[in-house]
Amino acid sequence: MDNLTHSLVGWALAETGLKNRTRKGLAACVLAANMPDIDVFFGWAPWAPLAMHRGFTHGLVGGVLLMPPLLAGLLWLLDRWQDRQGRIAGDALPMRFGWLMALCYLGALTHPLLDLQNVYAVQLMSPLSDRWFHTDGLFIVSPWLLVFLGLGIWRARRKVRGWPAVAALAATLGFVLLNIGVSYLAGKALRMSAPYPVPDRVFASPGPVLFWQREVIWRQDGAIRRAHYSPLKRVFALEHGAAVLIDNMADPLVQRAIGSSAEVRDFLDWSQLPFALIKQTGCKAQVTIGDARFTGPEARGGFTVSAMVPLQATECRASVASR
Repeated sequence: MDNLTHSLVGWALAETGLKNRTRKGLAACVLAANMPDIDVFFGWAPWAPLAMHRGFTHGLVGGVLLMPPLLAGLLWLLDRWQDRQGRIAGDALPMRFGWLMALCYLGALTHPLLDLQNVYAVQLMSPLSDRWFHTDGLFIVSPWLLVFLGLGIWRARRKVRGWPAVAALAATLGFVLLNIGVSYLAGKALRMSAPYPVPDRVFASPGPVLFWQREVIWRQDGAIRRAHYSPLKRVFALEHGAAVLIDNMADPLVQRAIGSSAEVRDFLDWSQLPFALIKQTGCKAQVTIGDARFTGPEARGGFTVSAMVPLQATECRASVASR
């Protein structure tokens, strides 16, 4: 999810009354809710789980277990420094490190739970496993959540009471569960629609505003297909199927591109619905790999990577003869 949503969730948690448990309580909730995204600064790291966005820092080990005590320690050191500088008001809340630690853990837990809801997915078990988890419950920026959380925080601060923030968090949870249910129905509709597919990967991507609609993307037998789903039209059937896209991932040229390019291999470590386009020019082939979750059959724009592959002598002669 976007960092505004993460921040509002942490802020809403604080406004339930938790921010009054200790000094730096609000900061702990908001910063911890954003903390796992620190991995965007470590794309250069030689350790793959850390270099991978939504890897180690988003997992139950790194993001939820190990990082909150670090944040709590930094906030405590900041508070001690401010106290020595005389920057803590006399009527300020006491510093309770136990509560500070608890709020950091609570805020950090919300981050992977939110990121789990969109098709980008998250490596919850990193570094123990590189498996990606997703529920497809939310678009990456949900205006509905921004409204729920924003109104709840505004009302809580205006009334100086915690119940509006609690209501906003409850509405957020209910909205997420509703959308997980819609995506589950979309998957059921896929398998119940002729010719009754048996896919190895399925994503049901929700829209930002019309949250009940899904773009269903699945892979089966080396081909990627798309269809539209809306439970308001047909609960157990898909509609508007798109043309089949052959993924070409078993093509020898694609395999050679994978073997020769570390950039391509890194992309495939992240990609979950990869497909390849091959363009031969003379005695070289340009292999472009995209991810069907985020780019169409033409593989334009972001979420793609390319590599040049030299053709073997027989391939080069065949390519020249066909021109």
